[in-house]
Amino acid sequence: MADEAPSLSLTLHGAIGEIPAAEWDLCAGAGNPFVSHAFLSAVEDSGSAGPRTGWLPRHAALRDAADTLLAVAPMYAKSHSYGEYVFDHGWAHALERAGGSYYPKLQVAVPFSPVPGPRLLIRPGADIGPAALGRALAQAGSELDVSSVHVTFCSEPEWEALGRAGWLQRLGMQFHWHNPGYRDFEDFLAALSSRKRKVLRRERRDANAAGLTFHALSGADLRERHWDAFYRFYTATVDRKWGSAYLTREFFSLLGERLGARVVLMLAEHEGAPVAGALNLAGDEALYGRNWGCRGDWPFLHFELCYYRAIDWAIAHGLSRVEAGAQGRHKIQRGYLPSPTYSAHWIAHAGLRRAVAGFLEEERPQIRAEMAALAADSPFRQDSE
Repeated sequence: MADEAPSLSLTLHGAIGEIPAAEWDLCAGAGNPFVSHAFLSAVEDSGSAGPRTGWLPRHAALRDAADTLLAVAPMYAKSHSYGEYVFDHGWAHALERAGGSYYPKLQVAVPFSPVPGPRLLIRPGADIGPAALGRALAQAGSELDVSSVHVTFCSEPEWEALGRAGWLQRLGMQFHWHNPGYRDFEDFLAALSSRKRKVLRRERRDANAAGLTFHALSGADLRERHWDAFYRFYTATVDRKWGSAYLTREFFSLLGERLGARVVLMLAEHEGAPVAGALNLAGDEALYGRNWGCRGDWPFLHFELCYYRAIDWAIAHGLSRVEAGAQGRHKIQRGYLPSPTYSAHWIAHAGLRRAVAGFLEEERPQIRAEMAALAADSPFRQDSE
């Protein structure tokens, strides 16, 4: 399959292992661990992304006439819309009511991870931009006769480039904490209004007065017993939320083994036994919160382990932000403010494309207005208090 330029060719691969790690990571860069060969191979090799979960790898590789790898994209053939966090079920139902078939579709994404970051991964120095890879992916979608191709949680420059190339643009929202250069957690608290500051101090005091000990484990400090405990927390959380446990126990071992110091597990113990954990991955600029789980009822433990300890860690390691995952307006009062997320969509069916384009034209200003309204509830001081 070729891009508009005849010297470029696109191939699709049924396993990340078909593309050498060094070549993939040269395109992906080192800044975001979720698009690294190590993370994606851990998802696949553990059986988390595959036939069992309906995430079939179809990773894209764009090469020039000399067979030099210029760009890659983590892509999956999907027979459903679960585990994506950008919801298109209504689009699927609309096409099916019209007599069409929405599935299979192609999803350029990191499985089960609503983490913003690059998705169209271009080798440094390559004389192409995101639009070239986008056009190749759209052509692949046409040739494979799929309904659509979706690039979710991409970067804003990728979103803009794909929009110029004719893809439909969707706006979303998450809550991120930003670090302007705080010296420590107390310095962050000083930036809050006095009322909000008192609330956070009380929550931290109560969480730390419950007889728990806390650890931030990474690299060689992470042992199989820690992953055993965390997997129990993960599956218990999934069961409570009526979800599906996509991630296997082996995934967590492979994650620790392959990403090393990039993995940060916040663990709470009571009398030496783990009772809660929050899994994070560290990038060059951000700490990304992923999964959490708990056994027992502990005051404010979720806030302490997922939000406040993450802020502590980010400040200590000089990171510019903490991204705490999808949803959660309660995060605003804890310093996590609305931030936009981006996705782009190529839809083959002309009628559905027009309908979705109209929907997105109305949705984008609504998202922006909601973000502005939520930002007005910021806990940060508005004066010289």
